[in-house]
Amino acid sequence: MDRKRLADAIRILSIEAIQKAKSGHPGAPMGLADIMEVLWNDFLKHNPKDPKWPDRDRFILSNGHASMLLYSALHLSGYDVSMEDIKNFRQLNSITPGHPEVGVTPGVETTTGPLGQGLANGVGMAIAERILAEKFNRDGFDIVNHYTYVIVGDGCLMEGISHEACSLAGTLGLGKLIVIYDDNKITIDGPTEGWFTEDVAKRFEAYGWHVIKKVDGHNWKEVKDAIEEARSVKDKPSLICCQTKIAFGSPNFEGSHKSHGAPLGEEEIEIVKKNLNWEYEPFFVPKDIYDGWDAREKGRKFQEEWEKKFLLYSKKFPDLAKEFKRRMEGKLPEGVEEVFEDLLKEIKEKAPSIPTRKVSSMVLERILPKIPELIGGSADLSESNHTICSKSKVISKKNWDGNYIHYGVREFAMVGIMNGMALHGGFLPYGGTFLVFSDYAKSGIRMSALMNLNTIFVFTHDSIGVGEDGPTHQPIEQLASLRIIPNLTVWRPCDAYEGVVAWKYAITHNSPTALIFTRQKIKFLCNNVSEKDVEKGAYVIFDSDPPLDVVIIATGSEVQLAIEVAEKLCNDHNIKTRVVSMPSIEVFERQPKEYKTKVLPSDVKLKVAIEAGTPHIWYKYADEVIGIDRFGKSAPSEAVFSYFGFKVDDITKKINNRLS
Repeated sequence: MDRKRLADAIRILSIEAIQKAKSGHPGAPMGLADIMEVLWNDFLKHNPKDPKWPDRDRFILSNGHASMLLYSALHLSGYDVSMEDIKNFRQLNSITPGHPEVGVTPGVETTTGPLGQGLANGVGMAIAERILAEKFNRDGFDIVNHYTYVIVGDGCLMEGISHEACSLAGTLGLGKLIVIYDDNKITIDGPTEGWFTEDVAKRFEAYGWHVIKKVDGHNWKEVKDAIEEARSVKDKPSLICCQTKIAFGSPNFEGSHKSHGAPLGEEEIEIVKKNLNWEYEPFFVPKDIYDGWDAREKGRKFQEEWEKKFLLYSKKFPDLAKEFKRRMEGKLPEGVEEVFEDLLKEIKEKAPSIPTRKVSSMVLERILPKIPELIGGSADLSESNHTICSKSKVISKKNWDGNYIHYGVREFAMVGIMNGMALHGGFLPYGGTFLVFSDYAKSGIRMSALMNLNTIFVFTHDSIGVGEDGPTHQPIEQLASLRIIPNLTVWRPCDAYEGVVAWKYAITHNSPTALIFTRQKIKFLCNNVSEKDVEKGAYVIFDSDPPLDVVIIATGSEVQLAIEVAEKLCNDHNIKTRVVSMPSIEVFERQPKEYKTKVLPSDVKLKVAIEAGTPHIWYKYADEVIGIDRFGKSAPSEAVFSYFGFKVDDITKKINNRLS
């Protein structure tokens, strides 16, 4: 079979689907078609009939706007992506959306679109493969042995996350990570010579990568030789620099940025077909080309060989095999509930007044031995975040028998890599930084929520309580911005007890969770509180006899302040007051209407919310909000709270004034 014809099938399907949709990005699929054909037909270990079998190679299209490149390959190689699906490219509820989405299209490993994040996901997948191989492989039984292939464009490598993730990948020596760089020197605005002139090869060599330079991306033999060379290097990730022409095969658009983000037009498509000697009607692929692409039988054999090996492995190492299956199926081990029950009981007995950030290390000490798939890390703040404990074992190039990654000062890459590990399977990642630096990672957090991954984000130093470090480190708007991300559950506990319940939620719910903890010490408040109270997201922590005059809602460190205000209102002013601790708005909103009305009755004179952050989100529940709508101050935390009006007397006076 003429390999050019196999590649041309991608080109033609891509431009026809984009033209029918009247939108899309034809240039990249046309330029990458030859590379895709070689990678998928000569190297990729996959099974179109079972896209999720554990030891498949992972393929990521980081420049997700080239999605028709991937959809065409999936269709041609035998995945459940029909020609009708190709025709419905970018249409409502189709399985071929504008950018690849995991869980929507069979064979898509991650959702890509924001450039560079797919590359970071690939680093996470390669890390996952390496750790699992260390844990489960035995002599003669390499049940974990696959590659991660990533295609990136100029835009991916301009994004800062590529620097963060690839620097760490080189340090870790991820030999099973192979990145193919589509070096066409074109982005939406035009030729990149005006804004991207660095020597990419030298940059990656400086990271510690194996770099293969100046590969003709339209010469299948050169591409094949380059991938074989990359696979032969075991101790470094590889970058293959493929020189290509955007819109290859289009006489009027080849090499032009005009082909990047718009259909070629009917007339140009006919010219392209003639130029490529493609003599077929729209959306028709001849049988010999389908036969040349069909990976179903080859994929069946790949998987069958692995399953035979795993069956023998199961007989020789039954405990390891059982554990591997459990982890890849995403099932928690037995006994997790009991660990949390014991810890909650112990905390209730000791009633510790501690910074809530210390809850993380307390939980991890108990739970890490029970849940080996928990893999942690921090963006250079391990001790401050309390994401590390005595049960943590640091991963390095020389030691893959671990459960903790020092990400360095790389918040965005940390989250992208966490997402990749979660997508790979076999891991439950958690990672920490200061809450104010969640902004650096926000797009990755959003992608985690979009994909509904089981990831845990630990954000400490949660308010103006940071104190002396001042406004650069004092989060104001971050809590609100996290709370409005769909699918993300945010917890801001008021003490150690609520903190443990929050951690339990994060571990036992298959969705992304953000845990928000204080730097400063917090008084233990949950003496008379049950786990069932906290797990509803909001509950009454202090109450007067009915009928009530005022309900105060608070979170985190401000719950203690709210209780002190309530006590003063009750004792000094005979104002009957309730305090509601609301550690998770999202969880509270999922409760039945009857419960929500019971906690927050409508027939009170005044509802007040207290939180040391932007106030806007709280007007959903409250008539009056004690918050902060400006940046903080550098001073001891007590002085900063006082300066911004978080004082018992000030709030009591404000409530009295509202009631009068």
